[in-house]
Amino acid sequence: MPETVPVTSTVRPELPALPVQAERLIELGVHQLAGLTEAELRSFAEAGAAGPGESSGADGSTLLAVHPGRAPASALAPLLRRDGKPGFVVTDMPDADLFAPIDGTGLPDAPLYLLTGLDRGDRMANWSPNEALPALEAQARTPLLLTEGIHWVLQQPAVLERNHCFMTIGSRLHKPNGALDARTPALWISNGTGRDGSERRNAPKVGWCWAGNRHTWLGFASSAGRRLQPHRPA
Repeated sequence: MPETVPVTSTVRPELPALPVQAERLIELGVHQLAGLTEAELRSFAEAGAAGPGESSGADGSTLLAVHPGRAPASALAPLLRRDGKPGFVVTDMPDADLFAPIDGTGLPDAPLYLLTGLDRGDRMANWSPNEALPALEAQARTPLLLTEGIHWVLQQPAVLERNHCFMTIGSRLHKPNGALDARTPALWISNGTGRDGSERRNAPKVGWCWAGNRHTWLGFASSAGRRLQPHRPA
């Protein structure tokens, strides 16, 4: 395994309270993409906010997410904004929505759910996805899905910054023979070069990297877990 990159502190920009996150999704029309009413989204967020401890979002590290089957990456990415520019999926990833959760993610079978204990994974910058996944599992952490990474940036744009972007290796594409496609999805900031186009410089970007390659500017976003609602005291 490569050495971890020294950082001064764990990077976990605070997220808004869950009801505020719900209003953000409603403002963006995500509830309509997901086939949900405003009332359903608000009700779920309010129930989550009423829970105790970390699960309530009181520590700023709990994220409200929509199931990828309801709101896919290709629909969410254009809602991202940076410097007034919309997000986009790279042209050579037309199959972005086919990247599915890997085994062991514990994705709830529900339209809405919560993620707790988010971390951008800066200490793993310059690790490859193949190296990072077992290390995260050994720490009892689960890598974020591509759609979860997009939800995080929608709610907290500051989590995506130059030289500190992140991969979402909880989503992988299976080939027809069952083997994994070698691409692993990530979110970073476009330099406006190549097929991106100069007009997209500084825009949020959904792209991919090879599973065996290392990048000094990409960490591995992960969560302590996913759940439908907060655990409540007995």
